[in-house]
Amino acid sequence: MKLSFPIFRLKRKARLLSREAKIPLHRALDDVARAEGFQSWSHLSASVLNERSAADLLAGFESGDLILLGARPGHGKTLLGLDLAARTAVAGRAAFFFTLEYTEEDVWSRLRSLGWDEERLEPHLTLDTSDSICAAHVVERLTASPGAVAVIDYLQLLDRDRQHPELGEQIHALRSHARETGSVIVLISQIDRHFERQVGRLPEMTDVRLSNPVDLALFSKTCFLHEGEISLESVA
Repeated sequence: MKLSFPIFRLKRKARLLSREAKIPLHRALDDVARAEGFQSWSHLSASVLNERSAADLLAGFESGDLILLGARPGHGKTLLGLDLAARTAVAGRAAFFFTLEYTEEDVWSRLRSLGWDEERLEPHLTLDTSDSICAAHVVERLTASPGAVAVIDYLQLLDRDRQHPELGEQIHALRSHARETGSVIVLISQIDRHFERQVGRLPEMTDVRLSNPVDLALFSKTCFLHEGEISLESVA
């Protein structure tokens, strides 16, 4: 679907609408997106990404990868994560989507907005929306499916339950499992709001929002999104 203006101008329009109508920015963004024919701003942002983005990213993943997928709210990171899982499933490979943020119906609704249907995905796609999601839970679910692709939504929520190990320990456990089994694990991540003051660049490791210190060098690759642009880089 062709946009009436480039995405940066639509975002500027939403900011102006937010100020003039005295409504939250996320609501203004959704209003602008609906005027463009999309369900929401995240739907618009994900659609702006090249339609082959998920396929191209999957081609760039390697067995044993632990990948950080980060963006500010409304830039399509969750939809991209879902598209990665869906494309893995239709290729006949075990795919998992773990979320502490959405219900199962929310997830299926988002998948349908991307053009996927349950009948096509269910043989190989597992959705997990339980409240017990942590690294140990993910590893347990993946044990019977070596070589799977798993997407976790999202990194920061793994740290919310004090009964679980510290986030750094969980990341280390996920990295070890990926390497030992040849799986690919993608963790969706928030980006700090200070990034909104930056102009003309994609997020970087230093922009990842963390409440507690974590060695992000545990990741093998990063994938950052912003304003319809996307990058996949190896971590040095």
